[in-house]
Amino acid sequence: MRLIFSLWEGCKLAFLAIFQNKMRSVLTMFGIVIGIVSVTTMSTVIDGIDRGFANSMKMLGQDVVYVEKWPWSFGSSYKWWLYINRPEMKREYAEQIVELSRYASAASATVGRQEKVRFEEKFIDGVYIQGTTVSYTQTSDVDITDGRFFTDEEDRLLRNVCVIGSDVAEQLFPNQYPLEKHVRFGGQTFLVVGVLAKQGNFLGLESFDNQILTPFSTYEKFFGARRGVQIAVKFPNEDALREGQFEIEGIMRRIRKLDPLAENNFAVNKLEMFEQQYKTMTGAIYAIGIFLTGLSLFVGGIGVMNIMFVSVKERTKEIGIRKAIGAKSWEILLQFLVEAITVCGLGGIIGILLSLLTSIAINKVFVAYMDWTTVLQALIITTIVGVGFGYFPARKAAKSDPISSLRYE
Repeated sequence: MRLIFSLWEGCKLAFLAIFQNKMRSVLTMFGIVIGIVSVTTMSTVIDGIDRGFANSMKMLGQDVVYVEKWPWSFGSSYKWWLYINRPEMKREYAEQIVELSRYASAASATVGRQEKVRFEEKFIDGVYIQGTTVSYTQTSDVDITDGRFFTDEEDRLLRNVCVIGSDVAEQLFPNQYPLEKHVRFGGQTFLVVGVLAKQGNFLGLESFDNQILTPFSTYEKFFGARRGVQIAVKFPNEDALREGQFEIEGIMRRIRKLDPLAENNFAVNKLEMFEQQYKTMTGAIYAIGIFLTGLSLFVGGIGVMNIMFVSVKERTKEIGIRKAIGAKSWEILLQFLVEAITVCGLGGIIGILLSLLTSIAINKVFVAYMDWTTVLQALIITTIVGVGFGYFPARKAAKSDPISSLRYE
């Protein structure tokens, strides 16, 4: 019962001290606010990037490998001069792989470029036009919300048909039904036969919805497909993927008639490789972020400790009076700890609110995700900072001699 009463009294005295020294309290909280904003903003951005990455991997397709001219890699170790003279991929490789593979369930060929797209007086710059095969729907995680995908016959007969992304549909046809409308790009007119379901952004940067899909043969007729062709090979499950990725390498060597001792003149890229690169990069970012946020919290904690030492010194006589009328040392300790925690807690709440606004703003241009666990972590951190940096001033107050304290002027 006495503990509860002491906690209540500690809270009242803490708020009284804060309101009596408003400017000092605000300046003390400021360091904690900066620290919490740093911690929570970093956490929300990291969570957002992780969720965006997972969603982006899903968009690229599960259990898929990509056969390309260029390997997926980053950094100074990338030996581009070894890959630049490699022969380009060809559409027929997709058909040959499916025919020769024991594990692959589908393969699609894709090539693309950016174009300006028009409908009547409206236009969009930088739309990604992709020429692809009918099996694209099997190798990638896409759905059709309206209409249909183009057919093998339309691809074979070089029909000017297309399937548009949701962003393209919203911008060109805000108040109209897009199917059976004609859009223009690359100097040609295309009939809209379908609309893709909304997919979102790749890592919060490039939109998967700002694209148009056309039959590969039609694309090749108007734009050419000698460079940049990518072959996506789909496997029915992870076991087939593990076995099949090596088989694909052998099939490609056979297709290209490479000598047994010759190096591959192609790359078999897996999402795992991209994930490893991602983890390496984000690991470095996390380490730097943790160091900087830890430093900001440490500086804020030092500020709290300094102010608490000043507060203990200013209230020496008050401490002596409380001890003289029967207050225990642990009650004095508790009083100043509660005050330190209160200052940090208020700073933490303000920091969380500012972080929420910051994450909303960041989410408009990048990716950020703030949930209740982030808020809980921030509150726990403020409590730890309050206890950790408030303990030594509180301990000094608790150990003070009541007679010396009463004589203090």
